Amino acid sequence: MIDFRYHLVSIVAIFLALTVGIVLGSTVLEPTFFKSAEEMTASLRKANESNLAQISQLQSREEGSDSLVTTHLPELVRGHLAGERVVLVEAPGASAALRDPIEKLVTSAGAVYSGRVSLTDKFIDAEQANVVDGLAVNLAPAGTVFPDGATPYDKAAAMLAGAIVTNDRAQAGRANPAATGVLEAFQAGDFLTLKGDPEQRATMAILLAPSQPYEGEDADRQTNAVVSVAAGLDTGALGTVLAGTVTASGTGGVIAALHDTGGVASAVSTVDTVDFAAGRVVVVYALREQLTGRSGAYGVGSGATAFEPAVTAPSETPTPVASRG
Repeated sequence: MIDFRYHLVSIVAIFLALTVGIVLGSTVLEPTFFKSAEEMTASLRKANESNLAQISQLQSREEGSDSLVTTHLPELVRGHLAGERVVLVEAPGASAALRDPIEKLVTSAGAVYSGRVSLTDKFIDAEQANVVDGLAVNLAPAGTVFPDGATPYDKAAAMLAGAIVTNDRAQAGRANPAATGVLEAFQAGDFLTLKGDPEQRATMAILLAPSQPYEGEDADRQTNAVVSVAAGLDTGALGTVLAGTVTASGTGGVIAALHDTGGVASAVSTVDTVDFAAGRVVVVYALREQLTGRSGAYGVGSGATAFEPAVTAPSETPTPVASRG
């Protein structure tokens, strides 16, 4: 049996060990520890200062490059879209700050800017899906047959595309008699707003992606709704570009979602650098490439295959495609 003396010796031994540890820590280990910590702090501080300097240099270079491209943007895009009409469609959550630069961009490229269609948050609201579906079906011309499995947004995209784009240049700048009332009906339902004359159909479309990925339990469905709009526009036009920032090509982004599809990804071009002047130039080049029936994923995101497409000179007329989809 363990007696009291054993307990007493054990307790004394514990306190002796603690005392020795304190003495060693304060006389032997403490200087070494603090010296090591000071050296590590100095090293981290030096590395941080170096990184900050590099970041500052990169920002200055980026600002200089952006300024240079902005200054010469009209020369870089002049004539690339001559004879075309372009409509801008904004997804819910798209940045309003990019509207004016895009309008100036397409007009500098020689195209006519027909106007803007801005989809509202209500358009992708889960509780409104059946309303969107019913509206699209009721607005469809007699005899219209939607594909099996078409979502409400596939149907709505087809109706909207018929009202604002055409792949027949002879019909460009004219309203579609078969789509009379489509824009008005969606606008009356607070599913979109209009600016300019988008009903005077364009031959090409730019779809502006939301600035941030959608969130919540309906995020995937909302993202896919925008992809459906891109597909519908591309089917009805001579070409469509889905443009956004690198955020849109990241996890949960609309561009990333489009890249994960099959047929849509092979038809619609994407650009994830539209917030930079150089990226806006790429949007024009991607539209011009669309006129030849080709598409691509451009920018700096993980899904991009190149920063920009190889394009023909403005003096060379691209061979137009008869139809898309």
